[in-house]
Amino acid sequence: MAETGKLLLVGCGKMGSAMLEGWLEQGLKPADLAVIEPNDANRPAIAGATVVASADQLPAAFVPDIAVLAVKPQAMNDALPGLRRFTGDATTFLSIAAGKTIGYFSAALGEGSRIVRAMPNTPAAVRRGITVCVAGPDVAVSAKTRCTGLLSAVGEVLWTEDESLMDAVTAVSGSGPAYVFLLVEAMAAAGVKAGLPADMAMTLARATVAGSGELLNRSSESAAQLRINVTSPGGTTAEALKILMSDIGLQPLFDSAIAAATRRSKELAG
Repeated sequence: MAETGKLLLVGCGKMGSAMLEGWLEQGLKPADLAVIEPNDANRPAIAGATVVASADQLPAAFVPDIAVLAVKPQAMNDALPGLRRFTGDATTFLSIAAGKTIGYFSAALGEGSRIVRAMPNTPAAVRRGITVCVAGPDVAVSAKTRCTGLLSAVGEVLWTEDESLMDAVTAVSGSGPAYVFLLVEAMAAAGVKAGLPADMAMTLARATVAGSGELLNRSSESAAQLRINVTSPGGTTAEALKILMSDIGLQPLFDSAIAAATRRSKELAG
């Protein structure tokens, strides 16, 4: 894990706690860490770290190099005012909130704020996440390196210079795990309708999706080629794919779903 200096985590829900576990596993020193979490149930117990319920409880001398904003977009307006005192040369703000733009944070945190906008996803909990980042104009290369180190502790990290892509990123990878879990549910339900016991259908669906994902991860072949490899001409898979790849199959459904999620991400910017 790259050196991050003093680190502030604002919000320790599912994503915040997943990242925190990854940082600690990678060697983050608790003495360099402060956490703001208003919810008693989510507040972590970490010996040597500063863990508080609100920003005004932080020690006056604590100034983070990176402040990770891991609260939900709808709660961001309440979380930011207490952090304005960190705006300036010393602190870079790293947001993982869907929809919230660099311009939004600049307005809320004040002139001179340095913002990195990022979108991770929930496989970060098993260190298999993927995050896409975009930096504001005044973010130093060293700060980008520190953010990469933090985010790579829980998975792969990509950077873009085009912030307009972040809404589509959110729709594809940020929300994407839910689509995969829904696929498992749908496969299992269809298996039940075909006559399988419910527990067997769910076991088959879960293992098939998990195993196929690992095969895709390890293989140098494209997803399309892996699909072709398992599709015998005139066989059972080919019959199913006639439905799934038809004009009313998966592609138009995904086109509509990704468009809807992208639109909602843009709506969350306000």
